Amino acid sequence: MTENELSFEIIGSAIEVHRILGPGLLESGYEECLCYELRQKGFHIDQQLWLPMRYKEVIVKENMYRLDIWVEKKVVVDVKSVEQVHLVYLKQVKTYLQLTGSKLGLLLNFNVPVLKEGIHRIVLGLEE
Repeated sequence: MTENELSFEIIGSAIEVHRILGPGLLESGYEECLCYELRQKGFHIDQQLWLPMRYKEVIVKENMYRLDIWVEKKVVVDVKSVEQVHLVYLKQVKTYLQLTGSKLGLLLNFNVPVLKEGIHRIVLGLEE
């Protein structure tokens, strides 16, 4: 399954979670429910995966960053429940993409009236 096909399934699952729970909850709740939905669809996911900090081709700290969800070792998913998506959140996803070697990331902000408004795609070297 391609990254774009996976993202379609991930977004569909996120919409289902948002439809049932609505906005205003903690990120961890949305994350758990999204992981449940993705597992129900048979996807392999890594949740709360520690990533290293690299500097000049050296790992300076083994457990520096924590990735919310990595689907099929292809798509990075960062779950938020915030009033406003700041540029730093998008940059964090880009860092996760670089560290995992993935090409597609989704930042999903569940604190919106309609989830479509909270979906952000971050792409590195992927043909759309």
